[in-house]
Amino acid sequence: MLVLALAGGYATADAADVVPGPLTTAPPPVADPWPDAPGAVVPTSPPGPVLPAAGRQAPAPDPGRLRAVLGPLLAAPALGPSRSAVVADALTGEVLLDERAGEAHQPASTAKLLTAAAALSVLGGATTLPTSVVLGAPEDEPGDAEGEPGDATGGDGGAPPVVALVAGGDVLLGAGAGDPAAVVGRAGLADLADEVAASLAGGATAGAPAVRLRVADPLAPTGPVRPPTWTPGDVALGFAADVTGVAVDAGRLAPDEYAPRAPDPALAAADALADLLRARGVDVVGQARRTDPALVPAGAPVLGEVRSAPVADVVEHVLRVSDNTGAEVLGLLVARASGAPVTPEGATSAVRAAVAERGVAVDGVALTDSSGLGDGSALTARALVDVLGLAAREEELRPLLEGLPVAGLTGSLASRLGDEPAARGVVRAKTGTLTGVTSLAGVVVDADGRLLAFAVLADAVPATEPARAAVDDVAAALAACGCR
Repeated sequence: MLVLALAGGYATADAADVVPGPLTTAPPPVADPWPDAPGAVVPTSPPGPVLPAAGRQAPAPDPGRLRAVLGPLLAAPALGPSRSAVVADALTGEVLLDERAGEAHQPASTAKLLTAAAALSVLGGATTLPTSVVLGAPEDEPGDAEGEPGDATGGDGGAPPVVALVAGGDVLLGAGAGDPAAVVGRAGLADLADEVAASLAGGATAGAPAVRLRVADPLAPTGPVRPPTWTPGDVALGFAADVTGVAVDAGRLAPDEYAPRAPDPALAAADALADLLRARGVDVVGQARRTDPALVPAGAPVLGEVRSAPVADVVEHVLRVSDNTGAEVLGLLVARASGAPVTPEGATSAVRAAVAERGVAVDGVALTDSSGLGDGSALTARALVDVLGLAAREEELRPLLEGLPVAGLTGSLASRLGDEPAARGVVRAKTGTLTGVTSLAGVVVDADGRLLAFAVLADAVPATEPARAAVDDVAAALAACGCR
């Protein structure tokens, strides 16, 4: 069991699910190909006879036999007294097993499935997130920029021009050049600095002795935000960063998953950009500061811009590695695009509304953050299975399934179910772990070839490791069972 504590309070994180397992010299196995669900592929030829999608003709499990197999496993003492589970046919939505499906439980990181579905629905999987620098950001208030030329007297006409780093939601920037094959670091600050330096050298500001750098962040206008149910330890132990709309590697200060995070990831990104600009001959005067994003002119000249990986790829990354910071930013982006308040509370409301609009049963669903890291969220197994079924049937949401960790192979399931032949490479599921909470929700192709969606939630478990083993047993049995 991974439980980390700080003096003064509990601090445990769903990110603990991603600790890797033992090393091995065996050749890595390969996950089974992903089956197409009805409606998930676009025909490339005129209408005519169409072969049935994979899995459509495979028989669905018999509910009675399924309960006979899974019932004893779900009654395991390791899962504690507060638990629920659902298994459904992913292709039809038919519920095959209902173990208190509508009973709400704390979901831990399985809550990210709702955030992922909302992001794909509202933002669109093909959307990329811009990080730009514009000329003509608003001047500082008198006295705000001590030591910067012309500012001490409130501006004398000789002050350096102001440029603003405009945040667009990419918190996975690379510190150097962008990598077109990566998700983390698809957009790079060095590329942005190249564009800005070239624009300053050849544009209207050519010959200017200096510039002043500001940060305009619509997702965190006055500074980093933190969901109210996060503890100080969640950030101090590196499980997440305080949330801003732009960051290098989610605010990490070192290349380690649980590295300390910058107190203000947006300002840290701006400071890094300033250093890169200075290396390219641009004199950046003073320290980067925040400015009100609402005051940046809509038509301000763009000096440079880089773009993230598509939202679909970001969603896959967030689910695979259980990225709490990335999930919170996706929630804020959903809120902004939906016209909701751009706050953690606005984000959770917007996420809930977005999945409800897709037909997910949200009775009993209450989210306190967009990642599941904080305490107090409530989610039903039925809502999770509804989301997974939609992703199986609708191409727009397919990246949600593609991003699920694969048993024995990837992400937070890399070190789990590896010794279960029926489950390894076949079970794809989002894990969830907090103190007293264990959850698992995903999809599996059973022994007869039928695609099933499942969710198991337990929020009063006596100990984490036995509870994980118990939910893994359920997933392995489901993979091995044709149950006819």
